[in-house]
Amino acid sequence: MTTLTPGAAQVELAIGGMTCASCAARIEKKLNRMDGVEATVNYATEKARVTFDADISVAELIATVEATGYSAREPVRAPAGGPPDTGDGGADDGQDELRPLRQRLLTAVALAVPVIAMAMVPALQIEYWQWLSLTLAAPVVTYAAWPFHRAAWTNARHGAATMDTLVSVGTTAAFLWSLWALFFGTAGTPGMTHPFEFTIARSDGAGNIYLEAAAGVTAFILAGRYFEARSKRKAGAALRALMELGAKEVTVLRGDREVVLPTSELRVGDRFLVRPGEKIATDGTVVEGSSAVDASMLTGESVPVEVTVGGSVTGATLNAGGRLVVEATLVGSDTQLARMARLVEDAQNGKAAAQRLADKISAVFVPVVIGLALATLGFWLGSGAGLTAAFTAAVAVLIIACPCALGLATPTALMVGTGRGAQLGILIKGPEVLETTRKVDTIVLDKTGTVTTGRMTLLAVHTAEDTDEAEVLRLAGALEHASEHPIARAVAAGAAARVGTLPTPEDFANLPGLGVQGIVDGHAVLVGRAKLLAEWAIDLPAPLRRAGAEAQAAGRTAIAVAWDGRARALLEVADAVKETSADAVVQLRALGLTPILLTGDNEAVARAVAAEVGIDEVIAEVMPQDKVDVIERLQGEGRSVAMVGDGVNDAAALARADLGLAMGTGTDAAIEAADLTLVRGDLRAAADAIRLARRTLGTIRSNLFWAFAYNVAALPLAAAGLLNPMIAGAAMAFSSVFVVGNSLRLRGFRSAGR
Repeated sequence: MTTLTPGAAQVELAIGGMTCASCAARIEKKLNRMDGVEATVNYATEKARVTFDADISVAELIATVEATGYSAREPVRAPAGGPPDTGDGGADDGQDELRPLRQRLLTAVALAVPVIAMAMVPALQIEYWQWLSLTLAAPVVTYAAWPFHRAAWTNARHGAATMDTLVSVGTTAAFLWSLWALFFGTAGTPGMTHPFEFTIARSDGAGNIYLEAAAGVTAFILAGRYFEARSKRKAGAALRALMELGAKEVTVLRGDREVVLPTSELRVGDRFLVRPGEKIATDGTVVEGSSAVDASMLTGESVPVEVTVGGSVTGATLNAGGRLVVEATLVGSDTQLARMARLVEDAQNGKAAAQRLADKISAVFVPVVIGLALATLGFWLGSGAGLTAAFTAAVAVLIIACPCALGLATPTALMVGTGRGAQLGILIKGPEVLETTRKVDTIVLDKTGTVTTGRMTLLAVHTAEDTDEAEVLRLAGALEHASEHPIARAVAAGAAARVGTLPTPEDFANLPGLGVQGIVDGHAVLVGRAKLLAEWAIDLPAPLRRAGAEAQAAGRTAIAVAWDGRARALLEVADAVKETSADAVVQLRALGLTPILLTGDNEAVARAVAAEVGIDEVIAEVMPQDKVDVIERLQGEGRSVAMVGDGVNDAAALARADLGLAMGTGTDAAIEAADLTLVRGDLRAAADAIRLARRTLGTIRSNLFWAFAYNVAALPLAAAGLLNPMIAGAAMAFSSVFVVGNSLRLRGFRSAGR
């Protein structure tokens, strides 16, 4: 629990028992009715964030949730200095929670398949087949479908109707009528079959059973719920991925001794050692040594940061150069990494869960069907048709409304759409994502790793007169190959790619903050800043000076090369723009989206990259923790914002955006916080992802329409008492076949970038 002001506090409750977005809305409404309480309930993360007055206890809040028909608990907090509780109980607990649902699904599938087969294939209708069907269907309708019945009862107590209500009422009506027909009608007679007659005639229903509808609907919808639940269990994975970025152990200096401790035992003021290639354990100040620090995992920017005594470093970044001694200034929950984890959690909690379309339709459809069934019963009783005929017609109305195709509408389209997406390098997390893709009008693109490659690359070589480019690359590459600096590695890799095997330096010295020097093939070689050459009284010729100025204006790093007392060349190193990024921006504009480039880099670099790919609007020099503020500002302007990123620094912004797209080549934290993952690392996949998601949503909508349309068309026959089992079966089967066929059309989706 967090205290906000002297008169208010905030608590985050883990909510259990929600089955749809309307459940979250109901809990939120109940909590907000309490005096002095403001609550936000998120169905996706199964959490309620509640701000309340000091005179209200957490126990009262939990009691209110429980009185609404759901469970609530306050998440267990981690020990001081440890990672925050993500509220999901960890991956193992998530699997434990899925186990009962998986068991119900397996039971339903194993028992429903033979029931459906016997009902649909006359050759399988052996003597007493109907009693075998009852034996197999009973556990499905009772045990496997119990979550639907429980949710329907909870909804009924609060005067609400959802998909659960429709499933429960339909399957229960079909099962109870089948019981009556078997025990009190003629359906239990040995040798009974369902003849394939499509005649419209009044029947007393005594020979009709609908066990396949009850068992089949339960199995189909349980399958959809299971895969949805698996996706929801990952809600806390972004936080775990963030916390796992940090170093697990740290070498602390105790006098003259080096003591290895868990990072959780590190305290403010402790001095710790960071060797080359190690992660920095926590935020601190350098007190000894100098190095280049690779902060790309947190900031997303590929250019390394040079640090010396007095400089600040951030926990979880990588020491890419020399030995450092750092004094800890922030530890545990106060570090930048922990603050970013909280930003991701806040963004996930604040993101509104999309109301499931099936629940919206069910909220109207269920009361109408129940009302029609009661009206049918009353009409036939009033007309003197008799109790059996009246009850037959009323139950027929409920049975024909049973949502066979509705159970297939979303899962089949999502399965085909996500399967096709996976083939194209696009991963869609769940059905809630699709609704958002239709609304977005602005797409914010992180620069590094999204529009650009995310790694330093040798882009250009400018040589002085009478200097061979291959010789420059051979000598400079050989010297830089001996350095651990990220820029040096870029030069060495570029040189090796162009000239092949590099010679080995006979002598080598690293000059922190300046560059490197050494002897290569008998030449005294200098590679680094112009300042390094000036210390050796070597001036850059005018053409090389101009090239250096132009490189810096474009945001590139200029590296001077000299040997034997003369400046020979200038190398340009930068984060290269991906070849496909400009084409991707064109495709995004064609989808009606306005692209914006967002980066922590300086304005000159950002403008140069934006001009190269065709982006007009640029937001530069943004700190990692401020990216969320940028997204919120754009949303405050009335825009629906999609965000594409790849770094840890993008995770909170991806979660806060209306639609988050993570490059699969990026960090786990970004991928888990996003709604869509682009496995290919190609920005054109973002346009493909939005097009595919929109088409999948359109398919689901048409599926839902026809799923209801076929059943609704038969409702008048049921109300008139003219329904026979073949017409009911045909309506249900045809709607299901149509839904599956319509969904399979998504397999023909093609990428615009191929």
